[in-house]
Amino acid sequence: MERLRWVQHRCRQLLAGDSRRGWYSDGLPNSSLLNTHSPRGRVCGKQRTVFPRNGLHQQDYERVSRNYKSNAISTTKYTLLTFIPMNLFEQFHRAANLYFLFLTLLNWVPVVEAFQKEITMIPLLVVLIIIAIKDALEDFRRYLFDKKVNNNVVRVFCGTQKSYVDQCWKNVQVGDFVHLSCNEIIPADMLLLYSSDPRGVCYIETANLDGETNLKQRQVVSDFPLQGEEFTPESFHSRIECENPNNDLSRFRGYMEHSNGVRVGLHSGNLLLRSCTIRNTETVVGIVVYAGHETKAMMNNSGPRYKRSKLEKHLNTDILWCVVLLFIMCLTAAIGHGLWVSSFKESIFQVDTETPPALAGFYIFWTMVIVLQVLIPISLYVSIEIVKLGQIYFIHNDLSMYNEQLDSRIQCRALNITEDLGQIQYLFSDKTGTLTENKMVFRRCSIFGVEYPHEENARRLEVYESENTETAVRSVTLKSGYSGKSLSCRSLSCNRSSVSLHTLTAEPMEEDRLSGHIQPRTGAFCSRMAKEVVPDPALGRKLNWLTNHSSSETPSSMELTYITDFFLALAICNSVVVSSPNQPRHVIPEERTPLKSLEEVKLMFQRFSFSPFSALSPSQIKGSPYSFKSRLFIRGKGGSLTLSTPVSNTTDMSGSSQENDSKPDLSAREEEEQDVEDQETEDDLKDTQTNPDEARQSMQDLTRQVECVEEITDELVYEAESPDEAALVHAARAYRCTLRGRSAESLLVDLPGIGSLAIQLLHILPFDSNRKRMSVVVRHPLTGQVVIFTKGADSVIMDLAESPTDQTEVYSHIKEKTQKHLDAYAREGLRTLCIAKKVLKEDEYDLWLKAHMLAESSIENREELLLESAQRLETNLTLLGTTGIVDRLQEEVPETIAALQRARIKIWVLTGDKQETAINIAYACKLLCASDKLLTANCGSMDACAALFEDLILEVQGGESLTDLTGNGESMSSSFILVIDGRTLGWALEDELRSNFLELSRRCKAVICCRSTPLQKSQVVQLIRDHLGVMTLAVGDGANDVSMIQVADVGIGISGQEGMQAVMSSDFAISRFKHLSKLLLVHGHWCYSRLANMIQYFIYKNVMYVNLLFWYQFFCGFSGSVMTNSWVLILFNLIFTSAPPLIYGILDQDLPADTLMELPELYQDAQTSKTLVPYMFWITVLDAFYQSLVCFFVPYFAYAGSDVGVLSFGSPINASALFIILLHQVIESNTLTWIHMVVLVLSCASYFGFVLLLSGFCVTCSPPVNPLGIELLQMSHSLFYIICVLTTVTALLPRLFFQALYSTLHPSTVLKSAHMDTVDSENYCRRMQRWNMTHSKTNRLSAGADNPGLEPSVA
Repeated sequence: MERLRWVQHRCRQLLAGDSRRGWYSDGLPNSSLLNTHSPRGRVCGKQRTVFPRNGLHQQDYERVSRNYKSNAISTTKYTLLTFIPMNLFEQFHRAANLYFLFLTLLNWVPVVEAFQKEITMIPLLVVLIIIAIKDALEDFRRYLFDKKVNNNVVRVFCGTQKSYVDQCWKNVQVGDFVHLSCNEIIPADMLLLYSSDPRGVCYIETANLDGETNLKQRQVVSDFPLQGEEFTPESFHSRIECENPNNDLSRFRGYMEHSNGVRVGLHSGNLLLRSCTIRNTETVVGIVVYAGHETKAMMNNSGPRYKRSKLEKHLNTDILWCVVLLFIMCLTAAIGHGLWVSSFKESIFQVDTETPPALAGFYIFWTMVIVLQVLIPISLYVSIEIVKLGQIYFIHNDLSMYNEQLDSRIQCRALNITEDLGQIQYLFSDKTGTLTENKMVFRRCSIFGVEYPHEENARRLEVYESENTETAVRSVTLKSGYSGKSLSCRSLSCNRSSVSLHTLTAEPMEEDRLSGHIQPRTGAFCSRMAKEVVPDPALGRKLNWLTNHSSSETPSSMELTYITDFFLALAICNSVVVSSPNQPRHVIPEERTPLKSLEEVKLMFQRFSFSPFSALSPSQIKGSPYSFKSRLFIRGKGGSLTLSTPVSNTTDMSGSSQENDSKPDLSAREEEEQDVEDQETEDDLKDTQTNPDEARQSMQDLTRQVECVEEITDELVYEAESPDEAALVHAARAYRCTLRGRSAESLLVDLPGIGSLAIQLLHILPFDSNRKRMSVVVRHPLTGQVVIFTKGADSVIMDLAESPTDQTEVYSHIKEKTQKHLDAYAREGLRTLCIAKKVLKEDEYDLWLKAHMLAESSIENREELLLESAQRLETNLTLLGTTGIVDRLQEEVPETIAALQRARIKIWVLTGDKQETAINIAYACKLLCASDKLLTANCGSMDACAALFEDLILEVQGGESLTDLTGNGESMSSSFILVIDGRTLGWALEDELRSNFLELSRRCKAVICCRSTPLQKSQVVQLIRDHLGVMTLAVGDGANDVSMIQVADVGIGISGQEGMQAVMSSDFAISRFKHLSKLLLVHGHWCYSRLANMIQYFIYKNVMYVNLLFWYQFFCGFSGSVMTNSWVLILFNLIFTSAPPLIYGILDQDLPADTLMELPELYQDAQTSKTLVPYMFWITVLDAFYQSLVCFFVPYFAYAGSDVGVLSFGSPINASALFIILLHQVIESNTLTWIHMVVLVLSCASYFGFVLLLSGFCVTCSPPVNPLGIELLQMSHSLFYIICVLTTVTALLPRLFFQALYSTLHPSTVLKSAHMDTVDSENYCRRMQRWNMTHSKTNRLSAGADNPGLEPSVA
C-alpha cells in the first residue's frame, strides 16, 4: 500500500512536468543525473561514482577517478610563469589602460609623434607596475596560506602497508579511507563509515565553515554491514553513487550499493564536510567523496566581494565628458592647423608645404591626442583604489565599533563600495538578532489555558537590565563558548575520553583526575540570564505536589497531566546536546530501561507517607495518590477526553478499557470530581493573588529544592542549535524537569517526584521553514504509549490543534484562552511558541512507521517524502500550552533608529514574527511613535488586497493635502506606518499590485513586514532597489537573511548568535546594530565626500593643466608643440601632484565625527549639496578653464616684447600651475594636519628638485629642445617669483570669493544649528532677566521671610 502511494506520488510529479526534480530518469540506477533545482540555482549534472582506492575495484577506480581533483587547494591566481601575461591580460580589461596603450603605440607613428617614444610609455608603465606589485603581494600571501593548509597531516589507509599512515592533505584522493580523532579538522568531504560511539554518532563543530559554535550530529551510514564493529577498510567492497560537487551545504544525495546488490540511501547527515572539527568523538573513519576544490567548503569560498559602486558609475560619465572635451580640443587644433598652413604659403615658420592642409590637420588631430592625453586621468583609477584601502583601514580600526565582549571589530569584505555607505536611502532590517539580542530568556507561559506570569522572573530581568555592564562581562559569548569547547576537548586524552563518553557519571577517582585537566566548558546560547529562571509560585506549588502531598490543596489531575507533559516536551523536543565541565557529553547508561507499567508508577508513589489520608478511601480523598494515578497516566484513545459536561480549564485522558467497563457507574462521579477539580483550580489562582506570603514561600521552597538538586549533580551544559531551544530547556530545568543525557535511541530526563527516567526516542522530525515546527516521537516513560511532542509557531500549531468531537467545548475553551495569552504575549513583544502532543495507537504508529522508513530509505525525492511523512503525523494535536520568550533589544537601538530617520533614511523591518510582536518591538525601538498612524494590511484575497491598497493610498494622499492647506512644512505622510503580513505581502509583490504597493510604501514613514519568508525579504529589497532607483542597505544576522543581504546595494551582516552565514555573505560585518549609526553617518559621509571631492579635484587639475598646452597652440600654429619639457609634462600629473589628493581622500574631514553624530541631517545634505551632482562637473571645468587662462596669459603679458625662449616662457607657467593646483586643494580641504603639510612640501620639493637637476645636467635628454641651465636662469630673476605670486593669487581669488558668498547665502546645517543655539541662549537670558526684574520685589520679600540668612540678588 505504501509503495503504491509512493508510485502515485511519482506519477503526479511526472504528470505535472516536474520530473526534473527526480534524480534518475525512469528510476534507472545507471541513468544520468538531471539538473536539480534549488533556491540558489545549483546544477548537479551527472552523478559521481566512488570506489575505494585500495580494494578489489582497482580498474574501476582508475577509470572513474582520473577526472576527479586531488585534495590540494590553490587559491592563487598566478604562477611564476603565468604572472606577467595573466596580470597584463587582467589589467588591459580596463578601458583606460587600453586607451593609454593606444596612445603609446600611436606615438610610435612618425607623422604624429609628439614626444620621445620612451616618455609616452611612462604613465602606462607606472600604473601597470604599481597594480602588478599589489596583485603579486596579495597572491603571495594566498600562496603561503595554501602551502600551510596543504601540508597539514592526516592519517590515510595505505593498501600496501595494510595500516593507516601519515599523509599531507594535498595527497589525499577521492576513495581514500581517512582516520580522524577528537579535535582534528576534516581534510575533505567524507562519507562517515565508522564512529567509536556505539550508536554510530559523530559530533562536529562547523565554526570554520559557517561560524556556528554549537555541536552538530552526524550519523554512520544506515544499515551499513560493518556498523558497530571495528572498521577494516580491506573488507569494504561497496560502490557509492552520489551527486556531482555543488555548493549546497545542507544537501547531499546518493546511495551506497553493497557487493550483494543491496542499496542504502545517503543524505547530508552522513557527510562530514571539509574544515569542520571532530568533537566529543574518539575515532571516526570515512571515505573521501569530494576533494580539494570540489568540496562544498571550497565551492562556497568566493573570497572578497566585488561590487560596482554608484560613484564609480558616475565617474565613468565624467570620463566620457572628458573624452568629449579632448575630442573638441583636438578637433579645434586640427582645424586651426589646417587653416594656419593654408594661410602661410611663404611663411618664415617651418611649414610642411607638401602635405595638404586637410591631411596635415588630420595628423595634428592625433598628435594633439598624444599631447593632451593627461586630460584622461589614468592615475585616478589607481588613486581611488589606494584611497579606498586607506579608508577601509581607518574603518577597520575604529575603536568605537570594536566589541570587547566578542573581541570583534568591523569587517570590510567588499573593498570597493565604501562610498556607497554615504548614499543609503532605504534600510531593510531583520528583527531577531539584529534589533534584538537573540539571547532568549524564558519569561512566562500558559498551560492548560492558565497563564503563569512569572513576576519574579520579570523582576530578575529588570535587575539584569540595570546591571547591563556587569552582565556583559559575565555572559557567555560566542568566543568564550568556542574556546571553552576547544579547551575541554583538546585537553581530553583519547583513553580518558573513552570512559567519559560512554558513562553517565564518572567514578570519583577518575573524576578527580579529569578535573585537573579539563577546562570548564560552556555551551552556545548558555548565558546566565537564560539559565537562572525563577519559577512561578502557583505553577511551582502544583509541581510540588508530586514530591510533597502534605498540602490540603491539590491540582486537578488533568491539569497536572498537561503540566507534566508540557515540561517534558520542553525538555525533550529539541536537538540539545548535554555535556558538563567534567564530561564532554552525557549519554544514557545501557542498563537503564524506561518505565512502562503502572505497577512501577505505584511503587514510586509508595515511598511517600500519606498519614492524613490513611483513614480515608481513595474515592473520598480529593486528589489522592490513587485517584491521581488512576486518572493521570491511563491509556486513552488518541489522548481524547471523556468528560460528560464542559468544564473550563480542565482536560483528561481517560482510558478506553476502564471507560467501557464502568462508564454508567462512573459518569456521575466523574462529573462531581470534575466540579471539585474546577474549584481547586480556581482556588489555586485565588491563592496566588490573595496569599502573596504563601506564594513567595512556595516559590522559595521550590527554589531551594532546585538548588539542592543542582548541588548534588554536575553543572549541565546544553549545546543548542538555537537560543530558543536553550531557553526552553533551561526553563524546564528550573521546574526540575531536567534533560540529563541524550543518545541516538534514548533520552535521560529527571522528572519531579519520579526521578531519572530513560525515555525511548523513536524519531526526530527536525524543524524546517515549510512546516515551521519540530517534533519528537517517543515512548512515554510512564504509560508506554507512543507520544508525539511538537513545538512550533503558533500560526501553525493552533491550526493543527483540533478538538475531539466528544469534547469540543472543553478544548475550544482551552484553545480560546491560549489564543488570548498568545495575543497578550505578542503585544508585550515576546516570542511565542506553542507546545502540543498527540498519542498514537500502536497500529497507527506501525502504519506510519512503514511509510516513514520507506521515505528515509528512498533514493529519489527523499526530502519531499520525508516532508509528507512528517505532515501526515503532525495532525489532530492536543494543545498543551504556549511559552513567551523575551528577546531584549540591543543597547542603543532606539537612538540608532532615531538618528537614521533624522538622516532621512527610510527603515523597513522584515521579520518572520507575529504582527503584534513586530509592532511592539517597533514601538520599543522608537521606529513607531505614539502620534504615528498604523496602516494595517491583512487581506484574505488578492482582490481585497487591491481594494485595500487603493483606500490606503487615498487616505495617505488626504493627509498630505491637509498638511499642504495648513502650510506646515513637514509632510503628513511621515506619520503613516504600513504594517503588512506575509500573505498580503506575497500578493503585493505580484505584477498586478506592485505599483500600488510601491506608491503606498513610498509615502509611508516606515514599513513593517510580518511573517515574511527569506524569499519575500529579497524580493522586497529588489523591488524597491530596481523600481525606485534608490540606494538600499540590508542588515541581518542569520542564514534567512542571506538572500536579502546579497540583493541589496550594501549588505551588512551582524555576527550574532545565529552563526556567520550572514557575515560571510555580506559586504560589511558588524557586531552590534548600534554601530550602523557611526558606520553610515560618519564613515559613510566621510568616504563619500572624500572620494567625490577627490574625483572632482583630479578632473580639475587635469583640465587646468591640459588647457595650458591648448592655449599655447594658438601661438604656435596648432602644431602640437609645447612650451615645457616633455619629462615635466608627463610627470606633472603622474608624480608631482598625485600624492596630495591621496592624503586628501584618506584623511580629510569636512565635519567632526561628534557633529555628524549629533546632526544626522548632514548625511543627506552632503549628497544634495556639492558632491557629484551633474552641474558641479561643469562648474569645476569652468573654474579650471579660468585658472588656466590666468596661469597662461599673466606670464604671456609679463614676457610680451621680450626675447624669452619657449622653455623659459614655460618655466613660470609650470611653477605657477603647481602652486595653484596645490593651494586649490588647501582651499578645498577641511582638515589640515602636519601630514598634509609634509606632503605639500614634498610635492613642491620634488618638482623643483627634478627641474633643477634636469636643468643642471640634462643636455640631450629632451630633444629637439635643450633644457640645460634654463630653470637655473629663470629662478635667478625676481620676475619669475613676481609672476608666480601674481598668477597664483589672481587664479585663486574667485574661488575664495565664491566659497564665502555661497556660505553666506546657503549656510550649512552646522552653522544653522550653532546660530539657533546662540539665539536660544540669548532669548533665554533675556527672558530670565525680565522675569527677575518683574519678580525682584516679591522674590526679595519671600526670600527674607522664608530664608533669613539668604541674600537675594537682583539680575
